Amino acid sequence: MKKYIKYIASGILMLQLVAASSCRKDFLDKSPEEDIAIEDAFLQRRYAEAFLVDIYAGLPNEIYFTDMSDINPFIVASDEMNIPWPEKFPKMMNKGSWNAFNVAGQIYKNMYEGIRKANIFLKYIPLTPISAEFTEATKQRWIGEATFLRAFYHFQLMRIYGPVAIMDYPAGVADDFTAIRRKPLEECVAFVVGECDRSIAMLPMHVVENRDLGRPTAAAALALKARVLLYNASPLWNGNPDYRSFADNQGTKLFSQEYDRNKWALAATAAKECISACEAAGYHLYRRYPANPVQNYQQLFIDNNNSEVLFARNSGRDAWMELSAFPGSLGGWNGWNPTQGQVDAYEMENGVQPITGYMADGSAIIDPASGYTESGYAATKDSEGRWLEGTNNMYVRRDPRFYATINFNGAFFVDRRLQFWQTGADGRGNAGRDFNTTGYLLKKFVDPGVSITQQRYTLKTWIFFRLGEFYLNYAEALNEAEGPVADVYKHVNDIRNRAGMPDLPLGLSAEEMRKRIWNERRVELAFETHRYFDCHRWKIAAQTDKAPVYGMNISAGTSLTDDSFYKRTLVETRVFSAPKHYLFPIPQSEIDKNPNLIQNPGW
Repeated sequence: MKKYIKYIASGILMLQLVAASSCRKDFLDKSPEEDIAIEDAFLQRRYAEAFLVDIYAGLPNEIYFTDMSDINPFIVASDEMNIPWPEKFPKMMNKGSWNAFNVAGQIYKNMYEGIRKANIFLKYIPLTPISAEFTEATKQRWIGEATFLRAFYHFQLMRIYGPVAIMDYPAGVADDFTAIRRKPLEECVAFVVGECDRSIAMLPMHVVENRDLGRPTAAAALALKARVLLYNASPLWNGNPDYRSFADNQGTKLFSQEYDRNKWALAATAAKECISACEAAGYHLYRRYPANPVQNYQQLFIDNNNSEVLFARNSGRDAWMELSAFPGSLGGWNGWNPTQGQVDAYEMENGVQPITGYMADGSAIIDPASGYTESGYAATKDSEGRWLEGTNNMYVRRDPRFYATINFNGAFFVDRRLQFWQTGADGRGNAGRDFNTTGYLLKKFVDPGVSITQQRYTLKTWIFFRLGEFYLNYAEALNEAEGPVADVYKHVNDIRNRAGMPDLPLGLSAEEMRKRIWNERRVELAFETHRYFDCHRWKIAAQTDKAPVYGMNISAGTSLTDDSFYKRTLVETRVFSAPKHYLFPIPQSEIDKNPNLIQNPGW
């Protein structure tokens, strides 16, 4: 607490030093700002707003898939991506070499710091007087923002730790911290849902001014509520037998003991309410380029704060995505490498899944009805430029989202064709430590207008919630609650049609629809920090996160049409222990401070 007050005092001092330059009173006549009581600070609107703004510092900048204290290891820890840097924390997760002592604890620290800031703000904001410049409506909006952020930070903890300690008050240094205990997951869910309901009532559906972009709205609160209820209905949290005996040291069971199918109905209702309210307020699926689904999907993540975005973090003029995803010939690090499994997930343009399984050696089992082949090369270029002459046929006539998401060998990017074969300009033979491990680079999120060599970068955001997700959330929950009824088809097909893909076939069973929705999420929400959590909440991570990672043969090839490069090649075998790895370990340093927190099973 003393350390936190010191930070508060420093922030207040900076604010007042700026203000003092326009104040007639001599600054030296003032008492030291460190001596201002927090109650007095909240008597002034500008200090209260400074406290509110500081709560936002905890928003994770998930545009960083590695580094930045490992706040988003989830992309690489899933079966979507690989990287060439073995020392990074997500690679420790891949190898199963992480534990309660070396786990990246920044998420735990940052989220509870943000929660504490929100609690302090919510305690003292009633002291801030109403005035002509600070209306009651503004005060309620600020309270709504802080309430939402407190709920959001709790959910960020819940999604990796499961049951957590609910902190809804500003704990003081005199408090008994051993009295803080993890609450049953049902209580955690109820807390977040309740906070969302409070926020929805206090927040507008859109930000009041453009300068407020990045602040949460009622749309963000509707989205958070819907997502947490979807997680709560899913197998990991809903009557999971693996956690039936998981209890604290007082015998309190921390997970629900029985499966409750009605939770899917609650999740479906919340998702539909989110969609309806947002669309009534003017949000809609991004369709700025309806005639070009590749460009439309690509621009969805480059056109900041567009009509589909419900809540996003402003990341500033950031170079990290392009540095990590650009090829070496353009000054990049060759670092974000989609796996062959992710590439295989994209259907053919006719809507048929090309790969139905794998042989023991990793070779693909191909559905001949798909038209997919891994032999030969395109004789001519695509009229829309999706592939050029000489492109391997495995990359021809795929889902348009493939071309907006994956950079493959021979693809045209910025001003050149990419050369991932061994001796190519972007190949293993021309790279040192920063080499492409799979023969693919991430294209999604990447702005081709950026120049690394000229240090010309663009403003970035990271989307936490977008409307398209909730179409798929609704379809999934409704299918589990009622089966593949018409509204399930409608919302999945709306996403597919926007991407230039045909409708799903009629007559699917609930299980068949589930598989189609799962794959649709894998494609539509790729690399958006969903795949890791989807596979965990569905309880299939023991297969997906443990599956061998394949790519192209990056150690072979001397030209674009050299067949030796296009051989499926094992990159690595990963480790996943169930049920241990379904949840993160609480950092041991936190357990040492308060043994009553109780460590997660297996750790």
